[in-house]
Amino acid sequence: MSDLKRTQLFDLHVELGAKMVPFAGYEMPVQYPLGVMKEHIHTRENAGLFDVSHMGQVIVRPKSGNVADAALALETLVPVSISALKEGRQRYGMFTNDDGGIMDDLMIANRGDQLFVVVNAACKGADIAHMRAHMSDQCDIDVIEDRALLALQGPLAEAALASITSVATEMKFMDVVIAPSDFGDLWISRSGYTGEDGYEISVAQDQAIAFSRALLAQNGVQPIGLGARDSLRLEAGLCLYGNDIDETTSPVEASLHWAIQKARRAGGDRAGGFPGADRILKELENGTSRLRVGILPDGRAPMRAHTMLFASADATEPMGEITSGAFGPTIGKPMSMGYVASEYAASGTRIFAELRGKRMPATVADMPFRPSTYKR
Repeated sequence: MSDLKRTQLFDLHVELGAKMVPFAGYEMPVQYPLGVMKEHIHTRENAGLFDVSHMGQVIVRPKSGNVADAALALETLVPVSISALKEGRQRYGMFTNDDGGIMDDLMIANRGDQLFVVVNAACKGADIAHMRAHMSDQCDIDVIEDRALLALQGPLAEAALASITSVATEMKFMDVVIAPSDFGDLWISRSGYTGEDGYEISVAQDQAIAFSRALLAQNGVQPIGLGARDSLRLEAGLCLYGNDIDETTSPVEASLHWAIQKARRAGGDRAGGFPGADRILKELENGTSRLRVGILPDGRAPMRAHTMLFASADATEPMGEITSGAFGPTIGKPMSMGYVASEYAASGTRIFAELRGKRMPATVADMPFRPSTYKR
């Protein structure tokens, strides 16, 4: 792993007994001595601290000084409404390509005079180049290299962060603030990737370990690795870029139509104007031949990525494929998500997966598999 990057928290992970693995070009903790199953349950019942510093942090500064100009510039690359995003709020979005596929999914925050964008680790180089190529006339694209990013998730997250800054208790889901603290300014969003209430916090790199120790010293906070992060997000029905969405899947196929506001749809105030708009707007109106759905296998064996799906036990041709699958510690059974032909996408539809040469039954199910607990 000598050619892999390390986050500012690498030494702390090793000190805490983490098993380190390659992930998106970094050495990252996959689990700690607690183990993946217990880390998952601990996050659901208490609070988990995740190092997500491998992700890209980008500030989009409008050259005009008016954040509305930055919003309009970014809207040329994403199918979501940024112009309607109020100061102090964050929104989920995605970059699309000319074919209507998803280049990456991301979070976009309005900080009053600038936009703050968080992108996936494996895509950040391409994303930054994409923004610079298409937005540099109107905006400066500043990549933040001197800040770590942490996620604090679970029912005790608010109390733990409130011990450091009282602003934590005042925030609602998708609020963003910059809060002074003993660890310098904290860039906080009340959001996450687990289906739990919680926060993502950007902190200066030279304060990252001290800040992490302060959180870990709070009641019920434990370090959590990538293994539990994956099962937590899957229970929450959240996509992993590169598995469940990629450049071959459109936002409509991926059942992410909810993220495309009325203003960007046909007949809206700012309809289209983003890459792949022709395809995406048509699919919003007319539907698509396949859809991402939740899948609950019968029995106890997980159905994992690349498992082929069939309409019946004796069908000769697959009609879909699983993209993510694992055992759900909270729901106590295996869970998967994947793509099926649209006529089989209704919740309750019985389908079959091919496991080791045998057809095993499963049921299309609503997601999330476990209700989310965001603070609205």
